[in-house]
Amino acid sequence: MDIKMKELQLESDDKRYVWHPFTQMRHYIEEKPLIIERGRGSFLWDIYGNRYLDGISSLWVTVHGHCKEEIDRAMIEQIKRISHSTLLGLTHPPAIELAGRLVKITPEGLNKVFYSDSGSTAVEVALKIAYQYWQQKTKEPSLRRKFISLKNAYHGDTIGAVSVGGIDLFHGAYQPLLFDSLKVESPCCYRCNIEKTYPSCGIECLLHAEAVIKKHHHETAALIIEPLVQGAAGILVSPPGYLRGIRELCTRYKITMIADEVAVGFGRTGRMFACEHEDVAPDIIALGKGITGGYLPLAATITTDEIYNAFLGEYDEFKTFFHGHTYTGNPVACAAALASLDIFDKEETLLKLKEKIDFMQSGLKRFWELEHVGDIRQKGFMVGIELVSNRDTKETFPSEKRTGMKVIMEARKRGVIIRPLGDVIILMPPLSINQKELEELLCVTFDSIQCVTEKK
Repeated sequence: MDIKMKELQLESDDKRYVWHPFTQMRHYIEEKPLIIERGRGSFLWDIYGNRYLDGISSLWVTVHGHCKEEIDRAMIEQIKRISHSTLLGLTHPPAIELAGRLVKITPEGLNKVFYSDSGSTAVEVALKIAYQYWQQKTKEPSLRRKFISLKNAYHGDTIGAVSVGGIDLFHGAYQPLLFDSLKVESPCCYRCNIEKTYPSCGIECLLHAEAVIKKHHHETAALIIEPLVQGAAGILVSPPGYLRGIRELCTRYKITMIADEVAVGFGRTGRMFACEHEDVAPDIIALGKGITGGYLPLAATITTDEIYNAFLGEYDEFKTFFHGHTYTGNPVACAAALASLDIFDKEETLLKLKEKIDFMQSGLKRFWELEHVGDIRQKGFMVGIELVSNRDTKETFPSEKRTGMKVIMEARKRGVIIRPLGDVIILMPPLSINQKELEELLCVTFDSIQCVTEKK
């Protein structure tokens, strides 16, 4: 089979056999598939040799760029030793070392690391731990069996994670399968559900949260929140003080606070973890995505000693956390994560990021020239550009127009890969991107939005 026939066969087989996530396959099979073959730094190459700037970090995970030598080498060295060994009753050096490193860099008081495979499972673990903690905290069964989460929340795709989600488009179809959870208003300033304006509102959405917490705290096991940024909701950035306010409410009403830092962790907001911006220490933190630098699936749920201690007991008390994953704490994934953390230190990634964040913020100001840009939301290296049909009324484009999808397809023609959330265009490049590449990302995104939304 010659090279051209091989490429055509790959395209045909992709449409014939592969069911892509979060993708309407009816439309997908009408397009020529983009098949990525290799990557280096901030760029990806398809099977035809075309180069693309990775504007979304291969779905928010690539931290130091593709084919980072130090991470490649760490994985290869670990493979030479062993590729997998279970953590069920056994252990291995990479998992031990990584757990110690995570405890040192996460907010104070988080001391016990439970590994899993993805952001969804990290959240699932957190929910089950919080529930079981309250049931085992006292001799009598606890009434604390409910969870509080935010409207517009996204915490993953497993049943528990979906149960505390709040995006009907993603979660509505599964409602009969889910457990009930309590919802508080999302701190969404652009489309405020209580029709207030920040900062004159005094963060009134916190008062709504307090009303729900005060009424239901006696039956609530935990509150779960995406700190600072609700990612899949369209990069909804909470106003300063909101996260700190939620922490104070959880403390006052003795509710376990779960911080879902899967998307916002490992530098995405400009700090290693989003909670650091408001000096917040949750009771449980869920980590994933960038934990390995974007190389292998790995996740971690980290708790306080108090929570961990509630699971200690005699064998016949059955206080064990009966939960686990086959590839929990995979040695190769842990080796990649350790190498990634070394790079953060060696290359001063977070220190150098500040200048890039400022550059991006400055470059985004130009986007206000586009008449169909309704809002621009940025926290660190997380950006959401919301497109609307009418800026004054905030009216959205009809969904059948697929405006966001058309913008990303236009950008693809221009050599940049980005992905929308509805009609919110997401920019989330690798933290290692340089200024020239960042300028290309901004220019192509601007031109693509202009091309699609201003056609007559």
